Parts: sequence; C-alpha cells; structure tokens
Amino acid sequence: MSSVRPGSIVVLDCGGQYAHLIGNRVRRLGAFSEIRIAETKAQELKGAAGIILSGGPQSVYEEGSPQPDRAIFGLGVPILGICYGHQWLAHALRGTVKPGKVKEYGSAVFHVLEPDSVLFQSTSKSSGVWMSHGDEVTVLPPGFRHIGKTETCFVAAMEDPLRKIFGVQFHLEVTHTSEGMTMLGNFVRLCKPAPWSMEGFSKRIGEQIKTEVGDRKVFMLVSGGVDSSVAFTLLNTVLGVDRVQGLLVDTGLMRKDEVKNIGVAFDHLGISNLHIEDASEEFFRNLEGIYDPEEKRKVIGQTFLDVQKRVSERMELRVEDGWMLGQGTIYPDTIETKGTKHADHIKTHHNRVAAIQAMIEKGLVIEPLKDLYKDEVRALGEELGLPSDFVWRHPFPGPGLGVRILCALAPSLPKEIDTLDLPHLVLPVQSVGVQGDGRTYRHAVALFAEKTSEVPDAFRASATTIPNAVRAFNRVLFCSSHASPPSLVFTPGYLTRERADLLREADAIVDEELRSAELYAVIWQFPVVLLPFGTKEGGQSIVLRPVESQEAMTANAAPLPPLVLRRVTERLLALPGIDMVFLDLTSKPPGTIEWE
Repeated sequence: MSSVRPGSIVVLDCGGQYAHLIGNRVRRLGAFSEIRIAETKAQELKGAAGIILSGGPQSVYEEGSPQPDRAIFGLGVPILGICYGHQWLAHALRGTVKPGKVKEYGSAVFHVLEPDSVLFQSTSKSSGVWMSHGDEVTVLPPGFRHIGKTETCFVAAMEDPLRKIFGVQFHLEVTHTSEGMTMLGNFVRLCKPAPWSMEGFSKRIGEQIKTEVGDRKVFMLVSGGVDSSVAFTLLNTVLGVDRVQGLLVDTGLMRKDEVKNIGVAFDHLGISNLHIEDASEEFFRNLEGIYDPEEKRKVIGQTFLDVQKRVSERMELRVEDGWMLGQGTIYPDTIETKGTKHADHIKTHHNRVAAIQAMIEKGLVIEPLKDLYKDEVRALGEELGLPSDFVWRHPFPGPGLGVRILCALAPSLPKEIDTLDLPHLVLPVQSVGVQGDGRTYRHAVALFAEKTSEVPDAFRASATTIPNAVRAFNRVLFCSSHASPPSLVFTPGYLTRERADLLREADAIVDEELRSAELYAVIWQFPVVLLPFGTKEGGQSIVLRPVESQEAMTANAAPLPPLVLRRVTERLLALPGIDMVFLDLTSKPPGTIEWE
C-alpha cells in the first residue's frame, strides 16, 4: 500500500461502525483525512500529521483482535484512541484492560478531571457523551494521567502529555457526544494537518465517475429513496442521459403512492430515462415461506438482480456491449455488511448480496456515493438542483417495507431474564441491535402505564439502563394502546401482499399525522414496523420508531407529543387487523434504527 498523503490525519480502522464517520468529522474540521486498516505499517504512515485509532467490536486481549503497529509511537505525531483504540493504547503501553462490571451502551455523563488537558480546551466540566463498550481500562499505562470519568467508567479519558497521546472511552465523533466536535477539533489543531474543504467536492466526484466508467454506459437501479435518486441524478449530470438508463422496480414494498410520485418528480426534473417495472408478484412469490431476516434481505436483493437482468436483456443493456451497473449505496450500507476488515456483521444490505459483490470485484459496478453519509448525500442533491423537499425526505431502506414487516414461524422468548419491577411484556420476536460495535439479535420489552399517551420519564431512562443491565433485551418500548399487559396471540407470518398493504396504510397514517403536526422536518426518520402478534388470532401490532439523527450511525428516540401519539394510536387501531401499538424508546446503540 502507498504512503499516506503528507499532512493528513490517518484513521486506523479497528473494525468499528464509525471509522469513516471519524474521517468525515475530521474533514469537516478542515483537515485532510485517510482511512487505513489497523495493521498498516508505521513506515507507510510517515508524513501523517496525526493518527486516530477507531473503535471496534473485539477485545484487545483476544486472539485475532486488531493490533496496530506499535512502531507508530515512534513517529512523533499526536495519537488519539477512541473506544477500542483507547483500550488498545492502554494494552500496548503496559496498562490493564478488563471486562467492565457494567457494560455501557448509550448516553452517559462525562466529568473532566484535568481541565488543563489540551483535549478539553473550551469544553464544560461535565457533558453528555455516547458510550458503546463492554471492556474498560483499569490501570493506566506508565506516563499517563487520568483526565476524565463517568459514573460507571472510571478511566473514561487519559493522556500522555509529553508524547501527545490521548485515549477516550466514549465516541467523541458522534453527534450525541455534545462537545465531541470541540474535543476532536482540539486534537486536529494539535496535529497541524494539511487543509481540506468541501469546495469542488461534486466536481471531484464527477471526475472520479468519468474515470471509473470510461467509455461505458451505466444501468442504474433506482429504489426511489434519496440515495439512489441523488446517484441517478449525478450520473445523468456527469455522463448525460444518453449514457445512463434508470430502472425503478416496483417491488410491492414501497410506501403508499411512492412509485407514482417518484415518476412525477423525475419528469419535473427533466429526467426521462427512467423505466418503471412492476415486479411485485415476483417479489411476493419469492418471499413466500421466508422467515429469517437475513434470508429475506438476500431474497429481495437477488430478486432485484433477476428483474434487473431480465429488463436489461429486454432493453439490450448487456455488459458485453459496454454497460455497467450503478447503485446508490452509501457508506453505512457497506459498513453494516462488514465492509471493513474487522467490522462485525450487522446486516446484509440488499446492494451487498453475493452476486453484487462478485460484480464489484469484476469492476462492473459503480457506486458514486459509497464513501458518503446521508447528510453529505443530501447536500450533494441540493447542489445538483434537486428540490429541497425531495432531498430531505425521510430515509427509506432499499428493501422498503420488507425490513419493516417482521416474519416468524413460531414465537421466540428468552430462556432466562431478570425480573423487572415495572408492568411489562417480553415481545415474542427478536430485532437487530448494535452493542459494543457488534451485532445482536435480541428481544424487546414493552412497558405499560396508566396514561397510554404520556411516556413516563422513568421509562425513557429505562430504555438505556435495561439493555445495559439485562442481556436478553436490546430494545425498550412503551405501549400506547393498552394500560396493562394483555395476553398475546402469535400468528405465524411471512411477507405477503396483504401484510404489506396493511403496513402501507399504517405508514401513510403516521406520515399524514406527522405533517399535520408540523413534525416531519423535526424527526429525522420514522420507521413504522409490523409485528406478527396481537390480542386475537390473526391480529398484528405496530411499532412506531421516530428517531433524531444526522448520519444514521447513532440516533436518539424522538419524543412524540401526547396528543400526536394518541391521535396516531387511535387511527392505527381503527385499521382492521391492528390490535396493539408500541412506541420504541431505544437509542442507537443498543438498537438499530430499523428493526431488521
């Protein structure tokens, strides 16, 4: 591998979900950043202005865990370790790392112990930080001083001021660490890096597209979401409509009237090279009897490819005739599908099924947005002239409602759980979560209160404490339809048109009420999830999942005003087949934004 660009800040990727987010944050601070694998030799890092060690899902003392080259300490540049990187610094420099007595996933209060540390210039003595770890530093390495703690993590920050080496247990790169950017900015300034700016960003992407495509043409799969729409518009802008052909596949898993609205939007933009193919019957046929979430994603992804192949052959868009495949993949999609060497597998994105991976390896796929985050994609879309209300629509997953309809053949309950003192129900299905940079498939617990439209403050606090304390759970919900736990009736179910139509109506109700209450622009994303159980045979339940976020790597559960929650719940219960309604109170981590 080539040496780094002189003056860059290098992020050594230890397998965490946030490695590229760190690089993105560094660029926002006006410094050039590069991402390298954790084991990059120190010789290749000569010329770097500073080094950041990312988080990761493993333990530093485990065999096979990421182990950076210890010769980086001889480079004489500032070094910052975050989460796993913090623990590795302690481990490599003769400190001690052990499993923590309390695992932390979510918000915590950080207390500065040494305000003269360069890392804490212009920060408060106490502030909110974002934790995601099981291990912790218990003994400082020689030459280090203890500079910060939380209530449950004693060595939450440390530094060697002479060698300018810093370690923080929390994720200062995420938006939910309130003063994280100030701390990161202090480190960046200490490095004195080469400058970098967003000016000319779209032009650089354009040049990259021209180089990658060469004299070929691009057949672009358009899901209808923001990412693929921006990618499609970008390809049309750079290559011209004669070298791009778009395909929008109607999977039967889109939002209500989505296909019609997307066609109108592109016509308004003067983009006429989009073909719409109704393949809904094929999708539902292929999904019959599929219950496993990963298998469901793979079937949806493979069916996309089958439809794409059939349509491309019909339209004579063959690889041998100079066509390649375009996708709107963004960075979180790749990192969640183990896109880096040490990253834990969270879920397989439909743009990363085996057939797509094989095409990527052959150089037959272009993904112009693959290194960008959602906020960057939106900014690029506006720069390209897309309407603001189109660009700022809520994110919608490529597999559509397919990942918001939970499927199961039989109920699932944990074998053993600690007794909770609150009225509660353990839901008989599992959902995906992310804890300590690793994937979890665990249960949700629903809490009940007499006032079904007002979430008690204690319940919101429990959304963090319960998953941290009880291994069986990665989500905490509030039931807005019942004041006390009813008896549940589980109904086996896979993905059918009838279930999709039911969720489509429920999603449309939520969207309508959100806009009516002028909350659409306040809430970043609002998945509506269908669960295969209710209070009677064949009954279903709805989970409301409003979140606050910026880049989807972390998220807070967004509160809903009591009147809005009551109105939404009443309208959902009026739908034939809906028996119960829940509000998801969980942050990310420990729960992902989507349930699958």
